[in-house]
Amino acid sequence: MNQAHVDIFSDPVCPWCLVGLTRLDNVLARQDPAARIGISYHPFLLDAATPSEGEDVRELLERKYGHSPDEMWDRLELAGAQSGLELDMRKQTRRNPSQRAQVLIMAAGAKGTQHELAMALSRACYLEARNINDGAILCELALAHGFTQQEIDSLLADTEAVAALERSARWAPQAGITGVPYFIFNNKFALAGAQPETGFEAAFERALAMEVVQDG
Repeated sequence: MNQAHVDIFSDPVCPWCLVGLTRLDNVLARQDPAARIGISYHPFLLDAATPSEGEDVRELLERKYGHSPDEMWDRLELAGAQSGLELDMRKQTRRNPSQRAQVLIMAAGAKGTQHELAMALSRACYLEARNINDGAILCELALAHGFTQQEIDSLLADTEAVAALERSARWAPQAGITGVPYFIFNNKFALAGAQPETGFEAAFERALAMEVVQDG
């Protein structure tokens, strides 16, 4: 068939998502240019209750896991380096809400820039330690990915869009998707977590050999 579709569940404030998406990107770059590969994003919230002002990420993780996050951060940095990603997990000190960022990611689907915007938001969060709940930063990134200023202003002011995204994000855990990143190929099989690039290579080989089935 020489075509495939990948449905992605991720959150731009999830560092493992950045690692997984970077590996996916590396593998995409090595695919046959003639292959038609579509990507769709679906909302997932690591913590829908993150306060609007954000919170200290070290304190958050120590409270969640009962120990220092340094060992996990070291693993993340090593995993990133293995795929060409220069991560410094001590650089981003805040966990900020991602609802408004994900509203823009969902809206970017109609513009064909969904994957690129999702990557830009994740990289801004962890490589540049930027607050991706900040309106000025969201505006800057959205303008670079096909949005007009009027569209951005409307989306960022739309409280119902955030509420709808939060409702939609509840579907994934109910369907058994309890962690991200999570990738569904051709609506047939899935990969969970920041897979090694060999895992994505095998998944694309399998997906490109089968008939594409998409929801909706």
